[in-house]
Amino acid sequence: MSGPSKATLQPGEPIGPHGALRLPSVEVDSYNLELKGSGGSFLGDRASKKGLRQHLDEMRKALRKLGKDPFGDVPTEKISKKALDSALDAKDQDACGVVLGVIEAFASELAHVTARFLKTAEWRGTSCIAVGGGLRESEVGIRAIARAGVMLATEGERAELSPIHHHPDDAGLIGAIHLAPAWMLKGHDIIFAVDIGGTNIRAGTVAPNLKKAPDGSKAQVLEREIWRHADDAPKRDEAIDELTAMLKRLIKHAGRNGLTPAPFVGVGCPGKIEPDGAIDRGAQNLPGNWESARFNLPQRLTEAIPRIGDEETVVLVHNDAVVQGLSELPRMKHLKHWGALTIGTGLGNARFTNRHLSD
Repeated sequence: MSGPSKATLQPGEPIGPHGALRLPSVEVDSYNLELKGSGGSFLGDRASKKGLRQHLDEMRKALRKLGKDPFGDVPTEKISKKALDSALDAKDQDACGVVLGVIEAFASELAHVTARFLKTAEWRGTSCIAVGGGLRESEVGIRAIARAGVMLATEGERAELSPIHHHPDDAGLIGAIHLAPAWMLKGHDIIFAVDIGGTNIRAGTVAPNLKKAPDGSKAQVLEREIWRHADDAPKRDEAIDELTAMLKRLIKHAGRNGLTPAPFVGVGCPGKIEPDGAIDRGAQNLPGNWESARFNLPQRLTEAIPRIGDEETVVLVHNDAVVQGLSELPRMKHLKHWGALTIGTGLGNARFTNRHLSD
C-alpha cells in the first residue's frame, strides 16, 4: 500500500497543512506505510512491543513444561523492561538465556520487516534508519537494534540501523521544532509539543536554541509531563481534556519562568494525517475513536487553548513517527535519503529526503 496522498505547502500559506509531505527542511517520502504479511496481517506488528512480548511468552511456555521458567508465575505482560535488562546481567543462566533468545528472535523480525521497507519504491536508496520508540530506552532494545543491523548487513543491505539519539520521551517532542517554519521560531524561547502514543501521552516545553545551533542540534526539552493513559482506559474526550490540562500547566509554568513561547503546538499522533488534521487510519491503539469524521484534534486543541500569550494558537499535527524521526535531522543532514522506525505499541515508520540535497 502506498503512503499518504501528497499534501504540500501552498503559496501564501504561512504554515501547514497538517500531515504535509513538504516540510521546512525535508520531503516526507512516505509515512504510516502498511505492509502486509501472510494472512493479511500487518507486518509491522511482528516488530512491535507486542511482538517482543509474544517471543518472550512462547519461550516461557516451552520452559514451563520443563519446570524451568526463570520468571516464575509473573504474567509476561507484567515483566518490565527493567526486569528484562537486569536478567542480562543476572547470575541466573536460564533468565539470561531467555532474554538473549528473545533479543535474537525479535532482531530477526526487525531485520525482516526493515528489509521489506527497503525493497519498496518509497524507501529505496535509504542510507540510514534511526530506530526509536519506547523499546529503544532499554538495553534489550539497544541490543536488538544492533543485532538487526548486523543481520541486514550480512544480507547485503547497505542501510545502517542506529538507535535514535534522544531519549524516547524527548525525541517525539524535540522533532516538533522542525514542523514550524523558521520565522515562527524567531523571537521566541520555546514551543509546546505533544507526543501521543498508544500507551502514553507526553507534552513538553521545547527550547529550539537556534542561536546556539541553527540546525536544531542543541534543542532540548525544558519541562515535560507524561500520562500513561493505558492504565486509566479513558474515553477519547477524557483524554483530550487531560492533554489540554497538561498543556495549560506547561504554558503557565513557562510564564512563571519568564520564557517567551511561540504561539505554536506541534503534535505527533499515530496514523495517516489529512490536510485538515483529521486522522484517516492508524489510530486504533488510541483511547476511543480518533478516526471519527466528527473529531478533529487540532480544532479541539485550539478551541481549548485559543491563545498563547498575545497571539492566536497555531496547532500543527503530523504522524508521530515523522515527528520523532525529525529529531534526528541534525545527525542526518549529510544524507540524501534516510528513515525512522519507532517501536512501541505498533511499528511507526517514515522516510525522508533532505531538501538541501534534492531541490
